[in-house]
Amino acid sequence: MKQFQVLFKKEWLEATRDFRWIWIPLVFILLGIMEPLTAYYTPQIIEQFGGLPEGTVIEIPMPTAGEVLVRTAGQLNLFGVLVIILAFMGILAGERNSGTAAMTLVKPVSYHAFIGAKWLHGAVLVGVSYLLGMLASWYYTYQLFELVKVTDFMAGTLTFGVWLLFIFTLTLFFSSFSSKAGIAAFATLATVIVLSTISSLLPEKLNWTPFGLTVYASEFWMGQEVSGRISVAFIVTIVVMAVLAVLSIRIFRRKELA
Repeated sequence: MKQFQVLFKKEWLEATRDFRWIWIPLVFILLGIMEPLTAYYTPQIIEQFGGLPEGTVIEIPMPTAGEVLVRTAGQLNLFGVLVIILAFMGILAGERNSGTAAMTLVKPVSYHAFIGAKWLHGAVLVGVSYLLGMLASWYYTYQLFELVKVTDFMAGTLTFGVWLLFIFTLTLFFSSFSSKAGIAAFATLATVIVLSTISSLLPEKLNWTPFGLTVYASEFWMGQEVSGRISVAFIVTIVVMAVLAVLSIRIFRRKELA
């Protein structure tokens, strides 16, 4: 346990020195703020600067508060996912490439503690950044549109957050394979795209997959009735994350001992 605490503190200090605890939350906050502001002011901007002929009337329907949060999640599902992958693609690959992993593991440090500390710190950083971004979106949505109920907001935010943690865990997994961070980034992004595409083409048959959580989150924010299979999607996602974490430890150990 002491090993784990020391390694977790090491991860925290390194992330602080690299300013990851500043720029990652800021990016998520900006992504959270952008959608409510864009949705509210776009009609006014078009009216003022659109250069349309006099008398032209363009009616852009104002989205509901729930729709704004869903759109925010859409931004996070694109740019937020890219931030997570780029920020953590070297979480293990970079350590191996720089020799830091070998120096650390020469000491009586277990692979479980080494990778577990990295996972927990990364999960906390992703979770806090994402929560700040969603809170910013929720606040501006309330100011410009209307209030999304606290229970709906929190349920949707938790559900979508598990999806982002899955992506982070997937990045950790692929980072254990190689000393090149770019390979981990490409493999993670390709997997996410394939999973998202297949799940979108077969939404009813594959709503139990990790990507299904994004759909359930949208239903929460929209105040709709959520399918009972959400529990299956949660269980599957958590089990897959656990398996990926265990495999990451085994693969990384094998690579280091080879």
